Amino acid sequence: MKTRILVTGGTGYIGSHTVVELQNNGYEVIIVDNLSNSSANVVDNIEKVSGIRPHFEKLDCCDLSGMDAMFTKYKGIKAVIHFAASKAVGESVQKPLMYYRNNIVSLINILDLMPKHGVDGIVFSSSCTVYGQPSKENLPVTESAPLQPAESPYGNTKQINEEIIQDTVKSGSPITSILLRYFNPIGAHPSALIGELPNGVPMNLVPFITQTAMGIRKELSIFGDDYNTPDGSCIRDYINVVDLAKAHVVAIDRILKQKQLEKVEFFNLGTGKGLSVLELVKTFEEVTGVKVNHKIVGRRAGDIEQVWANPDKANNVLGWKAECTTEETLESAWNWQKKLRELGIQ
Repeated sequence: MKTRILVTGGTGYIGSHTVVELQNNGYEVIIVDNLSNSSANVVDNIEKVSGIRPHFEKLDCCDLSGMDAMFTKYKGIKAVIHFAASKAVGESVQKPLMYYRNNIVSLINILDLMPKHGVDGIVFSSSCTVYGQPSKENLPVTESAPLQPAESPYGNTKQINEEIIQDTVKSGSPITSILLRYFNPIGAHPSALIGELPNGVPMNLVPFITQTAMGIRKELSIFGDDYNTPDGSCIRDYINVVDLAKAHVVAIDRILKQKQLEKVEFFNLGTGKGLSVLELVKTFEEVTGVKVNHKIVGRRAGDIEQVWANPDKANNVLGWKAECTTEETLESAWNWQKKLRELGIQ
């Protein structure tokens, strides 16, 4: 019998890619998603990619009784990967209460139910936002860098949730956890069957680039060219989403095979290379041969000037490494956008 893994937010961008990788590695996957920023059609496309249809429950993780019933229905879930969260920095500044409710209550419910249903461990989808704006001596960022006050409610929910997990484990709860601090996931599956498809106007950079290149959006707004960086635009560490998804499989293996050194572990997931927004746009244009109309506008509330990872711990302890180049990743994002156009979706 295959080991059962629950993936919350599993029809979302990172979640769907992770479901594919889990299935490719022999796990049975149950997806829970309320479809607030995704579509049930993603389940069909996951099946097309992996040849296996995951279980799917349309359910909000903030619904405690619904989640309890789900764990009862799918007996024997051994671990959870928790993606389900609202995730746009700018939106969180505008709608803080929505972010605190969605992102914190959902995690509390899962942690509450795990011991009751014999679930061993949880992989938590965290973020480099917990580091805030690191000082220059802490770039690239290691896991030992001090956490800074969050620049946005979104970032604050990630810090609070990390603390909730640590406090829960310290209290004697019989669970373990791996906290994965992502840098900036981009790209799509090489099959072009799954990728990033936000509802409405994209909040993330690369979907806005591809939609602008396709003519869906008039132009891309670049928020600020007056930062203390070589070209004045913000610098981030852009990681291929399939590489990122594979790290979750490694983390699940580590939890279930009890290889953890501590009951709560932290890992940075990034490439170790910082790229500016303007450099990313230029690279996209070079890879695809398509110009991206863009304009410089004022800075956006909650944005951090520059941050990129030191991924040595993930490389050496987890045995995981980002493999895809930026060029390959941007090409996959463009192929995904073209596939959407073929299908008449965008």
